[in-house]
Amino acid sequence: MLITSLENEKIKKYKKLKKKKYREEYGEFMVEGMHLVLEAFRSGIIIELVVEENALLPLPCPYIFVTKEIMSKISSLDTPSTVMALCKKLPDRDLIGKKYLILDEIQDPGNLGTILRSAKAFDIDTVILSENTVDLYNPKTLRATQGMLFHLNVISRKIDDILDVLKNRNIPIYGSSVDYGIDVCDLNKKDKESFALIVGNEGNGIRSTTFEKCDKRLYVKMNERVESLNVAVATSILLYELNK
Repeated sequence: MLITSLENEKIKKYKKLKKKKYREEYGEFMVEGMHLVLEAFRSGIIIELVVEENALLPLPCPYIFVTKEIMSKISSLDTPSTVMALCKKLPDRDLIGKKYLILDEIQDPGNLGTILRSAKAFDIDTVILSENTVDLYNPKTLRATQGMLFHLNVISRKIDDILDVLKNRNIPIYGSSVDYGIDVCDLNKKDKESFALIVGNEGNGIRSTTFEKCDKRLYVKMNERVESLNVAVATSILLYELNK
């Protein structure tokens, strides 16, 4: 099936999915590029492939062909790929495992995606997005995860509620701090067996009311001339050290 009209109902829907409110309304999102499409396929969440005419059909899924013009209209890339996929959102599950990462109002989609990729790399069991964190299915977030989003348990919760749950389970809560607390390199093996690490907003860090619930404050020791690190970089270093 080749679609040539921008007025086609499927195409109108795919264009809408560039916006968060429609992703929430439909419970669906788009991924672009062969790598992300393959990762989505492995996770079993593809509803339909969208393939540019004359391109190779890569996977055994329902599909449509579209013109190059249409692909450019529904793509969020400056240079559109020849394959996209309509996907269903991942199920919102519950806490699993012993190692948790809590993101307190992260706003930049690239930072969120990079953090999620690092969370998978360093064996975090569950990532918790607080209220007002950037949309998990933002196209920039999806690209920055390099598909690792589809292999993580990511849930959304009110931060105060989830901290109460973790405290009831006797999970140590660590808050990331810019310049004081415990050097993450000084933690012992037992400190790393089970924990919940909180990292905060790019501009404001962790909220003071949240810090009050932390058992330890962790920081990354660095050259004193450097005031702070990008939140995704700092989180990646903390997760690396906690995974040793």
